[in-house]
Amino acid sequence: MIHSLFLINSAADIFLEKHWKSVISRSVCDYFFEAQEKAGDPDNVPPVIRTPHHYLINIYRDKIFFVSVIQTEVPPLFVIEFLHRVAETLQDYFGECSESVIKDNVVIVYELLEEMLDNGFPLATESNILKELIKPPTILRSMVNTITGSSNVGETLPTGQLSTVPWRRAGVKYTNNEAYFDVIEEIDAIIDKSGATVCAEIQGVIDACVKLTGMPDLTLSFMNPRLLDDVSFHPCVRFKRWESERVLSFIPPDGNFRLMSYHVSAQNLVAIPIYVKQNISFFESGSSGRLDITVGPKQTMGKPVEGLVVSIHMPKVVLSVSLTASQGTQKYDAVTKVLVWDIGKLNQQKLPNLKGSLSLQSGAPKPEENPSLNIDLKIQQLAISGVKVSRLDMYGEKYKPFKGVKYITKAGKFQVRT
Repeated sequence: MIHSLFLINSAADIFLEKHWKSVISRSVCDYFFEAQEKAGDPDNVPPVIRTPHHYLINIYRDKIFFVSVIQTEVPPLFVIEFLHRVAETLQDYFGECSESVIKDNVVIVYELLEEMLDNGFPLATESNILKELIKPPTILRSMVNTITGSSNVGETLPTGQLSTVPWRRAGVKYTNNEAYFDVIEEIDAIIDKSGATVCAEIQGVIDACVKLTGMPDLTLSFMNPRLLDDVSFHPCVRFKRWESERVLSFIPPDGNFRLMSYHVSAQNLVAIPIYVKQNISFFESGSSGRLDITVGPKQTMGKPVEGLVVSIHMPKVVLSVSLTASQGTQKYDAVTKVLVWDIGKLNQQKLPNLKGSLSLQSGAPKPEENPSLNIDLKIQQLAISGVKVSRLDMYGEKYKPFKGVKYITKAGKFQVRT
């Protein structure tokens, strides 16, 4: 299935490669670099690139492109899911998935890739199983390995590998038993010039951190499960129970895992948390323009909007800007032509405003289209779709665990047209 994997940084350097069958030349990545150049933005690179002899399937995570090389036709989502699993495993092992961390732990990365794929086919992708096969790095373990010449590879077969619950190892013990769930939602929306919603949808996930002794059986129920469309579950979830009762019943893996992901596509259910009043104009006579942007809260259910950032990709003829921000900081990069206004926490009493003049290239024609605004934001303790966890019950064990649920709303691809 997967013949090779290349890890490429933002400077288009291949800093790690792994081959499972025959060695494929790095020159195959030239097709990827061409597509990357055409796309401009890393998020716009096509996930599947066809070449004369191969297919290149890629994802972009943490400023790294994971590019897999396929020689035969396979379901692309199967490969994309596996690449995301690789990135999540590296994040789980090393705390972050960055180029410097991967280079510092290159031996463990190769050991993990060897276990996760067998002759190009996925084998062990569960975090619990991998951690028994290859011990996560610690300072003490690194020192012992350096002195004794031993490796991080475990000596015994993982206990869960042959059981009916392969995602959970046997004999788990904790002094503090706790289960935390994070409901994280991203809003993808396009707002037109008048402020009307062109399209909007919510992508949601429930991430769990479960540290419970023994073999607990959990049941998680929602106040309004009918809101959830297009659900995708971790293998531990009993799907029949969800179909009949709309309840999540599962024996959880040990540690961090993604319990489910979902989609809310009914536009009337998607609340837009902020509004933007904007006016960007370029004058016919003279090489100048005006910009005036005000941001305010709309449907936030009384929760504060934090981490608010407005970025605008200006036309090439804009040389410089002279702007004043009533709140936050603004910065214009004359090379990339990107204006970034970092507002921070939205002040509801005095709405943040950015206004001033734009200097254009003299003699150049007026830009045909106004640039669009890209919004980034975060709202704590709010799931914008209205999804709420009603209760979590545990069976099979006698102790009482500590339970907690946290809600976060973020902006995904949130665009305002001008």
